[in-house]
Amino acid sequence: MTISKEELDLAPAVREFGEDNNLDLSWLDTRGEWGVRAEPSKRGLTLGDIQLGSYGEPGDHSDNMTGRPRGARARNDAYRVGGYKIRSKADIWLSNAHVLYEESLQRQWSSATDVPWNTIKPLPDDIERAQCQLATFLTEVEFVAAEVPGRWLAATTPDYFEPRMFLISQVMDESRHLDVFRKRAFANGGGLMQRPNVTTSGTVGSIDLSNDFTEMSSRLHITGEGSVLTIFRMGELMAYNEAEKTIYRLAAQDEARHVAFGVMHLRYLAETEPERKEEIHCYLDEGEGALVAGNQNPASRDTAQSEALAILLGGGEKNFDEGYRKLMAVRKRQAREYVQRVRSAGFGERFENGRANQELLAYTR
Repeated sequence: MTISKEELDLAPAVREFGEDNNLDLSWLDTRGEWGVRAEPSKRGLTLGDIQLGSYGEPGDHSDNMTGRPRGARARNDAYRVGGYKIRSKADIWLSNAHVLYEESLQRQWSSATDVPWNTIKPLPDDIERAQCQLATFLTEVEFVAAEVPGRWLAATTPDYFEPRMFLISQVMDESRHLDVFRKRAFANGGGLMQRPNVTTSGTVGSIDLSNDFTEMSSRLHITGEGSVLTIFRMGELMAYNEAEKTIYRLAAQDEARHVAFGVMHLRYLAETEPERKEEIHCYLDEGEGALVAGNQNPASRDTAQSEALAILLGGGEKNFDEGYRKLMAVRKRQAREYVQRVRSAGFGERFENGRANQELLAYTR
């Protein structure tokens, strides 16, 4: 876009008006990189389309503590509006946050109107109880998955707004997952069942303890949500009507974005700050231990969740053994998909050098 000299200069009448009325119009002369025009792409005007010039890629560190939009001219008298702890790019950045954010906008759905609730018919008591137990577990898991990312929003400098905006979309996604599974618990004459033992349900119990965003993301996106994503992808095997199939399918597309966010963030960190790789390996050590925690000590296993899954997969209590066999196949898939995610994130060496949890690796064979 070309800006004419006439457009750049303030009209004399405007200047005269300001002077006559004792108005300070000097801000009209203060511009950033003027003359930048964003052109819509085939998907409309996206965040990627406005990553232009000095407004595009942010610096490796931000001193912006005033809430100033990235690329706007700073004011010396501006006061601080946020105690931003995340001001280092590597602490939260990924190369495609804007793409994931745009996808989240385009694929929003309503649990009230996009799920064919009328297809739910009365089920045998054991199957309905298992569905309600699983729905109770997923309701709590998705509450945590919405709550924890939300705590990092106000801690992130506005200069890194793309990942921050994606996290806002994740809070919305997980809130919808919470309500859709709660609705399923009440939709067929059942109700909420036993509260899960969150200390043994993967890494749910430890996500809240994270002091660093990357620590949180490795626990939530890589280990926790990755395991839940596998369950959603296998939802067809434990769905008894079109409503349940729809719930799992829609929730899976959301969860896949959240997992992709974590993978791409770890990949960026590994490439830009390789000295932190040992730190990340420690988080992964912990996560892998949590994934297999109940195998050697059955007393620490969340049996209500596992038994509910076995009943649903087998088609009832009478087929529990067959259902448990299918559950072990789900566990194998969880392990294999976890390994694939970690390799994609740039930490695959742990599977060659013997560092990875060997019991977990046994599930991949």
